[in-house]
Amino acid sequence: MDQEKVIVIDFGGQYNQLVARRVRECNVYCEIYSYRTDIEQIKAMNPKGIILTGGPNSCYEADSPTYTKELFELGIPVLGLCYGAQLMNHILGGKVEKAPIREYGKTEVFVDQTSPLFAGVGTPVTGETAGKTCIDHETDTNTTICWMSHFDYISKAAPGFRIVAHTADCPVAAAEDASRKLYAIQFHPEVLHTAEGSKMLHNFVRGVCGCAGTWRMDSFVEHTIQEIREKVGDGKVLLALSGGVDSSVAAGLLSRAIGKQLTCVFVDHGLLRKNEGDEVEAVFGPNGQFDLNFIRVNAQERYYKKLAGVTEPEDKRKIIGEEFIRVFEEEAKKIGAVDFLAQGTIYPDVVESGLGGESAVIKSHHNVGGLPDYVDFKEIIEPLRYLFKDEVRKAGLELGIPEKLVFRQPFPGPGLGIRIIGEVTADKVRIVQDADAIYREEVDKAVEAYKKENGSAPSWMPNQYFAALTNMRSVGVMGDERTYDYAVALRAVNTIDFMTAESAQIPFEVLQTVMSRIINEVKGVNRVFYDLTSKPPGTIEFE
Repeated sequence: MDQEKVIVIDFGGQYNQLVARRVRECNVYCEIYSYRTDIEQIKAMNPKGIILTGGPNSCYEADSPTYTKELFELGIPVLGLCYGAQLMNHILGGKVEKAPIREYGKTEVFVDQTSPLFAGVGTPVTGETAGKTCIDHETDTNTTICWMSHFDYISKAAPGFRIVAHTADCPVAAAEDASRKLYAIQFHPEVLHTAEGSKMLHNFVRGVCGCAGTWRMDSFVEHTIQEIREKVGDGKVLLALSGGVDSSVAAGLLSRAIGKQLTCVFVDHGLLRKNEGDEVEAVFGPNGQFDLNFIRVNAQERYYKKLAGVTEPEDKRKIIGEEFIRVFEEEAKKIGAVDFLAQGTIYPDVVESGLGGESAVIKSHHNVGGLPDYVDFKEIIEPLRYLFKDEVRKAGLELGIPEKLVFRQPFPGPGLGIRIIGEVTADKVRIVQDADAIYREEVDKAVEAYKKENGSAPSWMPNQYFAALTNMRSVGVMGDERTYDYAVALRAVNTIDFMTAESAQIPFEVLQTVMSRIINEVKGVNRVFYDLTSKPPGTIEFE
């Protein structure tokens, strides 16, 4: 983490994590800090570049988030995005005011001047409009599609800045003071809706900032293993292994570093996907590829008893979470004192818990903030604390963890407990496990067939898909006999960040196959629904 880095200063932007992820995709390390971070701390980090995020405020209001003018006098390249662009110009003597027309959504941006930020970006404007859309007609104009989301706009660029791009309604879509390495763009290059946004960020990070691009997973894994060895010495480490991607990669890293000094406790609460417990044991158990102490606790019946008669979602969550702590505590006591407790905390957990950046706390994450008081240990180790999920997956592949586990879909901590509406029973778990396995198998099969025929993944390929069991039972007819069985709901969403999501348009013939198989193969089901709800207003999970 001590190598070259770019810093994102967060002004409450909803895309703060996305900005950092896009920078890391340029193989440059990046961290998020609040605008409240002192300038001396920024200087001490010696960043190669600084990016200012968007935000919901108006920079000209007295109580709006701001920063010291000194930031723009350090000689370090600064890129302002949306609010960050407005703030930069406001502080340096430009004018920002309420826009007469709000811009929101995909917008055509005209790039009128050559700029290092827009190198290789856009296609030339041709025909009668060529040359006429330019601000000063010195150069030909290129056009590109960008994502706008602003009420205010820069009506007058700050002294020393030249306007580089505009839109039909925004006179300053981009401006720069190249001599001071200051760049301001009104749109959001970090979102996928901006067609060439990644190229723009690459131009800034690798071109303007001069970063070499040495942030790679192979070097991260090697460096982290060495760090763990130095920190742990001959001590003992305890890790709660859930079988999810994060804890599995953490286990892999720790195992490579310290071997049998690591003990992993895997609590199978009976709410995992079909055969998942056995798959986790196959990788990390005594016959697996990792050198560690593996303890599997089969606590299924214990959980089912605790959940009997419980129907409220939050009550189920609490019971499942608290019972996990109790089981883990019991196993930890058998082991005795350990030197370190390890956790699979990742960077979004840190940021969303209010410990990084400035955006509002999204959730209190179980891995962040307050250390557990039920295990006797001296210190905590979080080897993935600064990684995003896609980087965690890359690290997992570097460690040789099977792809099936590395690319496992997101799975909630309470497991199938919140994919079963109403009371959780062993029979209901069996139904949803079987239905979910069929659904995922058929979707995966359809995706692979499409890839084989077309050479790429289908546009409808969902980011997450699973089956849930509704609490509805209805009359049906099977084999000339009346049935009164459950309805299964199929969920599939397309999403970039899991904060918003749209229902995936899985081909009807695939859904028909899934429906037929579930009704014929899963005892206790006579109806299958497909959930079309987006997020918002719905959530991705059911409870």
